Amino acid sequence: MAGRVSRRLLNYLTRGNIFRSKKYLRKSVLFISQCHARSLSSGISAAQPDLSSHLVGKKYADLYELSVRDPETFWGSIAKERLTWTKHFDQVKDCDLSSGKINWFLGGQLNVSVNCLDVHMAKDPDRVALIWEKDEPGTEERITYRELLKMTCRLANTLKSHGVQRGERVAIYMTVSPMAVAAMLACARIGAVHNVVFAGFSSESLASRIQDAQCKFVITCNQGVRGGRTFDLKSTVDRAVKSCPSVQHVFVTMRTNNSVPMGKLDIPLDEAMEREPSVCAPEPMGSEEMLFMLYTSGSTGKPKGIVHTQAGYLLYASLTHQYVFDYAPGDVFGCVADIGWITGHSYVVYGPLSNGATSVLFESTPVYPDPGRYWETVQRLRINQFYGAPTAIRLLLKYDESWVKKYDRSSLKTLGSVGEPINHEAWEWFHNVVGDGRCPLVDTWWQTETGGVCIAPLPAEPGAEIRPAMAMRPFFGIQPALMGEKGQLITGNDVNGTLCISQPWPGMARTIFGDHQRFVDAYFKPYPGHYFTGDGAYRNEDGYYQITGRMDDVINISGHRLGTAEIEDALDEHPDIPETAVIGIPHEIKGEVAFAFVVLKETTESKQTVLEELRCLVATKIAKYAVPEHFLVVKRLPKTRSGKIMRRILRKVAMEDTSNLGDVSTLDDPSVVSEIIQAHKHYKSCISKK
Repeated sequence: MAGRVSRRLLNYLTRGNIFRSKKYLRKSVLFISQCHARSLSSGISAAQPDLSSHLVGKKYADLYELSVRDPETFWGSIAKERLTWTKHFDQVKDCDLSSGKINWFLGGQLNVSVNCLDVHMAKDPDRVALIWEKDEPGTEERITYRELLKMTCRLANTLKSHGVQRGERVAIYMTVSPMAVAAMLACARIGAVHNVVFAGFSSESLASRIQDAQCKFVITCNQGVRGGRTFDLKSTVDRAVKSCPSVQHVFVTMRTNNSVPMGKLDIPLDEAMEREPSVCAPEPMGSEEMLFMLYTSGSTGKPKGIVHTQAGYLLYASLTHQYVFDYAPGDVFGCVADIGWITGHSYVVYGPLSNGATSVLFESTPVYPDPGRYWETVQRLRINQFYGAPTAIRLLLKYDESWVKKYDRSSLKTLGSVGEPINHEAWEWFHNVVGDGRCPLVDTWWQTETGGVCIAPLPAEPGAEIRPAMAMRPFFGIQPALMGEKGQLITGNDVNGTLCISQPWPGMARTIFGDHQRFVDAYFKPYPGHYFTGDGAYRNEDGYYQITGRMDDVINISGHRLGTAEIEDALDEHPDIPETAVIGIPHEIKGEVAFAFVVLKETTESKQTVLEELRCLVATKIAKYAVPEHFLVVKRLPKTRSGKIMRRILRKVAMEDTSNLGDVSTLDDPSVVSEIIQAHKHYKSCISKK
């Protein structure tokens, strides 16, 4: 009876009078929740209701308007339907942005791993949860929800048997693999807090994160495999823990067959898991207890341990995954990000798994063994959504289109871009060559601190307008505000300003670990009552948003403020330029000038001709004052393994301050720095001879 009533009321919520009666909605959702709670009385792993059935049939504009006008009704109803709770919440939110107080779904209890595993195990245990696209093409492994749940429980029991307790921080230093995902979910299952550190950071960077988070435990691999090469992880951990007296155990899983030295702190993880049972009771967690912490890059100053909590983060990751990428049950979702970054957390692990999706774990590189790797993988795995970084797309632009077109990409439904604003040429190539002009391409804007996508062309209804290289529309609950230099709200359209968000949303970060005042000072003090993103944005004549770049990448040329991303976008439109990076350097007369590092395609015949065309392009697209003072042609740019351009290194090279470049261990290939330094020396010698 309870199930029949639940479906009847859910059907009511999907009809045209959705949300028309706020009082009836709350009563209906409460009753649905009570019915569902009774269905859980025999076990927490009862089947999850249909994905947000009460959103079906409503227009984006109507849902968005409700989400910002009445967020308690909007988020409260979705949370009760979409998530499986052990105890329903008493209060939807208690937030005050001026003080950095952010609380959602107070009084509620749930377990994130249950929402990602058990609810799907109950409905379809043999559905594939993960496809591990290993480094060598054609060696992929498929892991079902049944298998992933067993792996997670064994790992969770292993952690518990070695003293890991609720609330303790566990550092995870691993490459992309099912075991890494299980490690994250195992922590969530027992109430521990995972702290994933990108497995490319140096031992010093790893140590600083372990020390700041006060981690007692580390999970790692013997080695990593990427691009046909193996690299040591265990030795990096060994060096790190020497300066981390808090660490009690290091759990080591074997990615390769190569043995590594094991010390008194080390636990062979695979062997330990075999001795543990495959069932682990989930720990009921309060909505606002910590789920994970994730450090920002820390390229300058002390790393910031961004804290995300349980229910709000999971709900937001789940909803954005479905509506931003047009995910449907049965789709194969391909996000090629590393789990060491927030994109991997939200759109490799928590978003897809909470929705019962099949998520691809991509271990390799876009050019191994050749530049067709992404598209061969799409063909072989029948990927429906492909989510990657503009840097990778610009890299592939250097190669002939045949590397794309030789593979069948008919399975693709949605393309996505993440990490930085995508330039027009890369957008057009991605859309027209990869997507054959038929797939929506969503240029997503969000941050580690936001937890999930905040601005993107979708969640508009199918067929809605998408404009090249624009994030466009705010997601549900996100209320953008453009602010002026004096703190004033900039109204109207066709305007530029500092991008802020004027209302809290469930997925946003709660604090910086151990330093809430730093959290307030960084994100809420610059514009009181607003979340300060640190990015600039342009709102066009139709009210759509375009991200113009970091505010700390704004240069001031003769009194003109200009985002370096705007110059890069203009340069990248040249057909012979796959990618560029622009930084500002001091100038004794103009204050600052732009310095452009440019990569030319291999087929380029005349470098000088291209450089003159670039100057004309910037002058035409922006203004003469925006034309870079310096152009340095380089073979490649310094990038982390996640594809982020290390502009601080370029700035030091341009300033001839290369004696202390800082930590370069996170670069995909540190030798690129020497190449750029030599190119700059040659450039300077040529200038001096003129």
